[in-house]
Amino acid sequence: MNFFLETLKVIGLSSYYFLESLVFLIVPKQKKNVSGEIVLITGAGSGIGRLLSLKFASLGATVVLWDINQEGLKETSRLAKQNGAVRVHCYICDCSKREDIYRVADQVKKEVGDVTFLVNNAGIVIGKTFLDSPDPLVEKTMEVNIMAHFWTYKAFLPAMMASNHGHLVSIASSAGLVGVNRLSDYCASKFAAVGFAESIHFEMRNLGKTGVKTTVVCPVAINTGMFDGCKSKWPNLLPILDPEYVAEKIVTAIRQDQVILVLPRFAYLVMILKSMLPVKTALLFADYFGMLSIMDNFKGRAKKE
Repeated sequence: MNFFLETLKVIGLSSYYFLESLVFLIVPKQKKNVSGEIVLITGAGSGIGRLLSLKFASLGATVVLWDINQEGLKETSRLAKQNGAVRVHCYICDCSKREDIYRVADQVKKEVGDVTFLVNNAGIVIGKTFLDSPDPLVEKTMEVNIMAHFWTYKAFLPAMMASNHGHLVSIASSAGLVGVNRLSDYCASKFAAVGFAESIHFEMRNLGKTGVKTTVVCPVAINTGMFDGCKSKWPNLLPILDPEYVAEKIVTAIRQDQVILVLPRFAYLVMILKSMLPVKTALLFADYFGMLSIMDNFKGRAKKE
């Protein structure tokens, strides 16, 4: 195809896709049925992972729960069964260790079956300045927040590709779109998670595996305890998000095959401003929106004695 014809094709299709997206803002996409799907959720022992587990279980999915916290897994399983779920499987897995991921993944495939929905939700945060962040914790941040995505995809993606059916979900962060003060390692891991998810999305399309969907989720801080102590400078614009609200939005995005979900919607504007403004102006806006001070009173999730 010559340059002129291909350019016309791109202009025509981009106009169509833009109008299509406007229509879907008014008329929501139909939600796909997840009953019977095998949904694996990492970090399912608490927070967003627990809420996602309960929601998928209530929709008739078989849920496979991974966490390093055995008591948290038991509680999530109990709550799921209390809500009527009967297909709940729990596995202790340290997502910072590749060998553990592969071992438990093989166990899941033998005992439950091929995972069709993979939700990489497990994550950790240090919340210190770069030079104050201990090397072992920086390494663990990268291992849990991004390297685990590599190993879980390696374990479960081949079966999805073979059947041309599946969904890969990455719970990333708005800190994977815009740098945040005192989150250098966390931002690096989440930027990587966003880039990895986008690359896999392109790869599946290029290979003709259009039945393997991807969704990357980029919320601001969520009130789960992980970012305890953080305060938004302008809570009406960029609030600390309610976990139930976020979990419901994530499930809806997955069921509507939404490729990227940014929460709240105002954060989309922050992304656009960052890419368009001069660096000094972007820094001015970063200070205005509180990205330089949001971690000042960070405490994080309290550790159990």
